[in-house]
Amino acid sequence: MLSRNSTQFVAGLGCLVAFASGATPASGEGLFGKRRAAVELGVDRLRADGFAALAGKRVGLITNQSGVDASGEKTRMVLHRAPEVELVALYTPEHGLDGTEPAGKWVASRVDPATGLKAYSLYGKTRKPTAAMLEGLDVLVFDIQDVGARCYTYVSTMGLCMEAAAEAGVGFVVLDRPNPLGGQRVEGPPIEREWMSFVGQYPVPFVHGLTAGELAKMIVGEGWITARPKLTVVPMRGWRRSMGWRETGLRWVRTSPNIPKAESCAYYIATGIAQHVPGIEAGTGTSTPFEYVAAEGVDGRQLAAELNRLGLRGVEFSPYRSRERKGWQGVRLRLGPAEVRDLAAIDIILLEAFYRASKGAGVDLIASAGASGRGLLYKVYGSDSLRRDLESGRPAAEIVASWEAGNREFARRRAPYLMYR
Repeated sequence: MLSRNSTQFVAGLGCLVAFASGATPASGEGLFGKRRAAVELGVDRLRADGFAALAGKRVGLITNQSGVDASGEKTRMVLHRAPEVELVALYTPEHGLDGTEPAGKWVASRVDPATGLKAYSLYGKTRKPTAAMLEGLDVLVFDIQDVGARCYTYVSTMGLCMEAAAEAGVGFVVLDRPNPLGGQRVEGPPIEREWMSFVGQYPVPFVHGLTAGELAKMIVGEGWITARPKLTVVPMRGWRRSMGWRETGLRWVRTSPNIPKAESCAYYIATGIAQHVPGIEAGTGTSTPFEYVAAEGVDGRQLAAELNRLGLRGVEFSPYRSRERKGWQGVRLRLGPAEVRDLAAIDIILLEAFYRASKGAGVDLIASAGASGRGLLYKVYGSDSLRRDLESGRPAAEIVASWEAGNREFARRRAPYLMYR
């Protein structure tokens, strides 16, 4: 059973705002019908300005399949076809140029058949561009859709590229894009310095509420990289911090294999920490990634009933039983049509429930894992305090409350870097 404090906490967590992720058109459908998007992306504004920021320069583009303009055309094709732009090289993050490689799998450099350009992998032998990769460039451009979570590695790639650009005397341009979770959320655990890594490279909360352009400005402004480039952010037009993805009118492009639709970003926050507990699975690799949580030796029906009794409005839990893994059960989540105020708190509520249930079955979901599995969990969470908190029976309410002061301080520090109000 969940603690009494957590029950009271979760009941108070049912404060709602309009659910903004929304449905996503089918692949290839383009914009919602023929309606014009409400938001012009950085790449759209760059083109409207006659590519002035890139004119007369040799350009390298950091991108993947999610780098598209408001009509769905790939940014690399927009720049490749523009007579004002000399695009000479591409650079790709985790999951590769087409976003199809599994998480954690090294990606080889290749030639892009669409442009004929070399696409250097930044998720292989190196994660930071080498001097040889940047030779002859005048400017590096970043255009990749982020999901708004600290552990999503695209912003780590951006930061390392900014550092490499500064060291090579190359300018850096970010073509800004919406944060699909909106720009008002600052929530989740902080990260301790000893646990910083490629899945948590900068001292921001688990949910930072910044666009890629704003985060780039903060990385440079706060001195989080060893060398600071000449940074230019090409802003969006029409985006507001209160916007969710549906309100942008933009088509969602799968950002990676387990983020197939805009709604997946909210589920990623709600279960993404739990998914990294070695004894838990959360649907990655299935058609519903991050939409259920399961473990061995627990009673899914009992867990769902217990969680639903908390009265968390906007979140429904139903029993889940794995077809592939005998004896694995858990709960399926349904978020909508409204979302809770703090998505990251759901992770801790779930972990508290699963931890208690699994201990009753004689299974320790964390301690029984190898050191590398625990290490990845702590890197994602930002601390090894999670195991101590769960083992000591610390209520979810107290764990979440322990984040609040740090998140308030981060919200204060990020204010000078906000571009949309």
